[in-house]
Amino acid sequence: MTAERSGPQGEEQSRRLPRHVTVLGVVSLLTAMSSAMVYGLLPVFLMHVLGATMTSVGLIEGAAEGIMSVARVGSGIASDWMGRRKPLVLLGYVVSAANKIIFPLAGSVPVVLAARTIDRFGKGLRDAPRDAFVTDVTPAQIRGSGFGLRLTFYTAGYVIGPLAAIWLMKMSNDDFRLVFWIAVIPAVLAIIVLLIGVQEQVPRKFAVRPLRLRHSDLALLTIRFWWAIAIASLLSLARFTPAFLVLKAHAIGVDAAFVPIMLILMHLVYASSAYPFGALADRIDRRLQLLMGAAVLITADLLLASATTVWVVAAGAGVWGLQMAVTQGLLAASVADAAPVTLRGTAFGIYDLAIGAVTFIGSSVAGGLWAFSGPQMAFGFSGVIAAAAIIALLLPPGRLLVTKK
Repeated sequence: MTAERSGPQGEEQSRRLPRHVTVLGVVSLLTAMSSAMVYGLLPVFLMHVLGATMTSVGLIEGAAEGIMSVARVGSGIASDWMGRRKPLVLLGYVVSAANKIIFPLAGSVPVVLAARTIDRFGKGLRDAPRDAFVTDVTPAQIRGSGFGLRLTFYTAGYVIGPLAAIWLMKMSNDDFRLVFWIAVIPAVLAIIVLLIGVQEQVPRKFAVRPLRLRHSDLALLTIRFWWAIAIASLLSLARFTPAFLVLKAHAIGVDAAFVPIMLILMHLVYASSAYPFGALADRIDRRLQLLMGAAVLITADLLLASATTVWVVAAGAGVWGLQMAVTQGLLAASVADAAPVTLRGTAFGIYDLAIGAVTFIGSSVAGGLWAFSGPQMAFGFSGVIAAAAIIALLLPPGRLLVTKK
């Protein structure tokens, strides 16, 4: 792990984002591009090629997120124990890249479920150590900016990927499997960039303690950390998988080749706004910014629940992306600030586990509500939970735990 600098030279460098944040951003861009080429089409592929139901789509998405979160905790703890982040980050990207080969070969819903789960397991292996590494190398004064910049690269991949998928679908007469094969290429490039571009100082020795989360470790995590987890969990419960944006577009008659445009719009807004809002989180009361994010999410839910035209769905998708930009870099920076130096990987693992658990619940509930009552109930559920997050933020602990350190 990299020590934070002090003194005159350290003060000057504390205002600069380190090179590794940009390199990890490029890696995230390539991987996101690969994933978006698959996942932008996967809900429609499941329903119209493999015959899956709406409920099963929600369960697949939720289960995949849940498995990913469990892996995040283990890899976060392991990275703290090792004192290194890169090996686990690299392993996670390798698992996801190798697993991409399964999607074009899939012939049934269970195979897609297995592939989706393995892919998310790979993401789980890398995410907590990667975020801990960003925390290690980024000065505390600009951590919101650091996480915001990485998210900008990441979400840019979710703009480029669907655009590539749309073009390939039109050129190949809706050949889903061809698009899935081509998606393997950027995943492999991401591994090459990571291997060459990220260097990490090797610790002199491993930590002398068991490779598990102990009660004494949990005692080091303050109420400020746990309240940030609680707020992030409420917002994630409300903000279920973006697959439902794709399905909403398809439900009002958008052709399968063009449904990824909703993810493009969402991530275009997200990518263009993540860094500015990350930087804003370094300067203002973070509770105010989170209140803004929850209100924006309710606006997106209202648009999507009532949408009957492609333009209203597009507006809802864009506002959904704006909500992500307002909150995600801020929440990551809040967790980073609240985590003890020796437990940064563990802290991000716990954070990701909580997010994954509630995303599983939210996606599953939304899928069931959609199947029985339509999209109005699914997005209405999201709006109610977002309103609950606003109430929680207005409680007294909110002032302590989400205000800039």
